[in-house]
Amino acid sequence: MAVKLIFIIVFFAIMVAVGLICRKHSKDVEGFVLGGRSVGPWLTAFAFGTSYFSAVIFVGYAGQFGWNFGVASTWIGLGNAFIGSLLAWVVLGRRTRIMTQHIGSRTMPDFFGRRFDSQKLGVAASAITFIFLIPYTASLYNGLSRLFEMAFNIDYAYCVIVMAVLTGVYVIVGGYMATAVNDFIQGIIMLFGIVAVILAVLSQNGGFMGSLEALSQVEGSMPGVYASFFGPEPAYLLVVVLLTSLGTWGLPQMVGKFYAIKDEGSIKKGAIISTLFAIVVAGGCYFLGGFGRIFTTQEQVTANGYDSIIPTMLSSLPDVIIAIVLILVLSASMSTLSSLVLTSSSTLTLDMIVPLKKKNMSEKSKMSTMRVFIAFFIVVSAVIAIVQAKSNVTFIAQLMGISWGALAGAFLAPFLYGLFWKGTTKVSVAVSFLFGCCLMTAQLAISLGWLPAPSGILGAVFQNSLYSGVFAMLSGLLIVPVVSVLTKSKIPENVDRYFECYDAPVEVRASVSLGQNKRTSKSKKKR
Repeated sequence: MAVKLIFIIVFFAIMVAVGLICRKHSKDVEGFVLGGRSVGPWLTAFAFGTSYFSAVIFVGYAGQFGWNFGVASTWIGLGNAFIGSLLAWVVLGRRTRIMTQHIGSRTMPDFFGRRFDSQKLGVAASAITFIFLIPYTASLYNGLSRLFEMAFNIDYAYCVIVMAVLTGVYVIVGGYMATAVNDFIQGIIMLFGIVAVILAVLSQNGGFMGSLEALSQVEGSMPGVYASFFGPEPAYLLVVVLLTSLGTWGLPQMVGKFYAIKDEGSIKKGAIISTLFAIVVAGGCYFLGGFGRIFTTQEQVTANGYDSIIPTMLSSLPDVIIAIVLILVLSASMSTLSSLVLTSSSTLTLDMIVPLKKKNMSEKSKMSTMRVFIAFFIVVSAVIAIVQAKSNVTFIAQLMGISWGALAGAFLAPFLYGLFWKGTTKVSVAVSFLFGCCLMTAQLAISLGWLPAPSGILGAVFQNSLYSGVFAMLSGLLIVPVVSVLTKSKIPENVDRYFECYDAPVEVRASVSLGQNKRTSKSKKKR
């Protein structure tokens, strides 16, 4: 117990200290929300990665999908690395950084409002962000419940309160820069922590080969299926890869990291760093979860849920390893929580309160309002998490799937097309918003039993939030261009001015071939 407490106290002390040190970077809105757009590649890449992977991944998704797919669940982590990280940086990173600075956008909803000359779109996007980040944030707290009960045998509510208060302190005081620096520290902990945990868990069954052999003996639809390359359900595995990977392209807290990065060179470095981070952390989490069937039974999972699998795997480890796990999960949760509350509060203030307010707000008023909403958002999500933990709705993956599906389904296609295509119309953006939110709201109602589950094709879509989330994202990629073609008259006037930032002239050193040099020298001799 002493080892665990010492680890946690030191961890919390460092987080708060960073917040106090970084308060000098939060003197205005630009500094508080984006770190002055001067954050380097390492901090940005780690901020991207730690916002991506949280306790939801480690406890919820790794347990559930490791149980369903076996070691094939590792593909989810690799999809997160190459689609959710590398491809996102390559496709979105540079254009997002350039255009958002060009049009003066600080958040994703602000981008929609400015890019499509529509204050209503900005306000609507802000409301969607605020509403659908709440279940995601609540799921972060729930990911800690079983681990802390296992390690300390104390009420989960106290863990939630302490985590919420300390996260609020360093975010409110230090803003984005404090979040980025703490994300870097927390990311280092996650990298070393996941490696240590994997080695400790596998050693209980004779290392990797011994664990793989034990897993191959588990009964399934066919012999050795949980130790196979693609697992028992390849199609379902692909759905999970798409939602957890492509979904990041439409999440405000993820895309916002590109707004703050310093320069183009940093984007290239950040893409590599972020990808390597994701391979280790996400790949490691899902790889670890793939061995869950060795440590627990179907009866235990039925009684306690998928969220009990990872804690059961870890329960017999030495105290030092358990302490590392606690810090690992705390790091993952607090980094994501800080990103979510900063995104939500800045969006609500800058994209809803300021546009709707008749009088202009000063920088000081905006800062104060954002800090108040950070506290409000943390309190609301913490209360929901505590109430939820006492009820029957404790399924982490379901909560996260609804949140990701709604946000990515609403925002991914409009944001992507808005960066690349001048023909995107405000009507297509509005339709995408409406479709994504309505679809996932229906999914939530069906999951909670408020609506009957449909049959046929709709039944396949609404099997769970993962299928409906992927359907929402892919549908948006079709909805936006089709509606845009049908509503060409709604293209913003003078749209070329938004894209002129990509065509800014630059000076380069020109070199000529040896043949050209020879011809040039001959012409000089003739003269």
